[in-house]
Amino acid sequence: MFARLRLHGLFIAGFVFASCAAWAQTGGIEGKVIGEDGAPLKGAVIKFLRLDIKGNYHVTTDKKGHYIYVGLPLGLYRISVEVDGKERDYIDKQKNHFGPDPVVVDFDLHAKALQSAALTKAAETGKLTKDQTRGLTAEQKAAIEQQMKDRQSMASKNKALNDAYNGGRTALAAGLTAAAGKQTDQAAAQFTEAVTQFNKAAELDPNQEAIWSNMADAWVGLGDAKTDAAEKQAAYDKGFEAFKKALDINQDDAALHNNYALALVKVKKIDEAQAELQKAASLDPTSAAKYYYNMGAILTNINQADAAGAAFKKAIETDPGYAEAQYQYAIYLSAKMAPPGPDGKITAPPGMKEALDKYLELTPNGPNAESAKALLAMLSTSVQTTYQNPNAKKKK
Repeated sequence: MFARLRLHGLFIAGFVFASCAAWAQTGGIEGKVIGEDGAPLKGAVIKFLRLDIKGNYHVTTDKKGHYIYVGLPLGLYRISVEVDGKERDYIDKQKNHFGPDPVVVDFDLHAKALQSAALTKAAETGKLTKDQTRGLTAEQKAAIEQQMKDRQSMASKNKALNDAYNGGRTALAAGLTAAAGKQTDQAAAQFTEAVTQFNKAAELDPNQEAIWSNMADAWVGLGDAKTDAAEKQAAYDKGFEAFKKALDINQDDAALHNNYALALVKVKKIDEAQAELQKAASLDPTSAAKYYYNMGAILTNINQADAAGAAFKKAIETDPGYAEAQYQYAIYLSAKMAPPGPDGKITAPPGMKEALDKYLELTPNGPNAESAKALLAMLSTSVQTTYQNPNAKKKK
């Protein structure tokens, strides 16, 4: 009986010893966090994610950037540092150990930022030093190699894009020069080349407003150079499509709306053109008078006299100091003058004399000054309205 009790007592003692050993299987981890500015980082959150079994713990750095977690169960951890809710660095598969001395795990975000900048530069140049390569994981090496490939591919694409765009611009400029010199065939050839180059550029990057707006100008120039009505209309339609694609990318480009309006006028889409022009004027009020004047000039060239007069009037209402608009409005009104009355006097339409006076006030030596003076002189004289035979003899 005594022996059995003694054995039982030994079993209990052994159980107590084992329990104490299990209770003692913890250790600490501590360290310091340096911020990107090189100073100790207060308030950073250090997280401990246990990898061998489920477990999550965290602690915050003090004003000296120091942290410590004691009583952490022995295991394998992923330790990370978070700043403002974002993970900034981590150490994977870190073990802690039993004993009074915590494992030291420091984080230097300043050094990490410098290393990241150096790696970014290395990826841009395609050159990594041996030390940089040595410090990378397999995943990091693969990521940087992919970055290098992507950059090389992008550089090649950008070169092709720039070559196509610049080639289009050169051909477009040559086409405009040839058109101004009435070299129709040469202009058509250059505009065709410009369209080809801009199409190449658009295939590489269809989201560039400049590509579509320049392509639109090339198509419209080609339309101007064509003599066949069907070919002319087809080129204009392609130009309108390009204008719309450019405007889909940037609806707030006043000059683009203006250029689209001038192109629409060529096919006598007056209402649409005026809507585009109004949009341009609302987006860029300081240039509104110029937009209206340009519209008036185009309308005059296609014999849309009344619409042209309305555009010139809108220009001078927007900017009374626009001298050429004043003169062109006066010229439009001069075509409305009625024949001389019985007294031989010429009555000017309302606004004509005022426009001529304003033009001379603004530009007394302007290119149309003499013409303006002649018109004013005509308005101040009488015109003989009855015919007299110079050979008839006077009655005695």
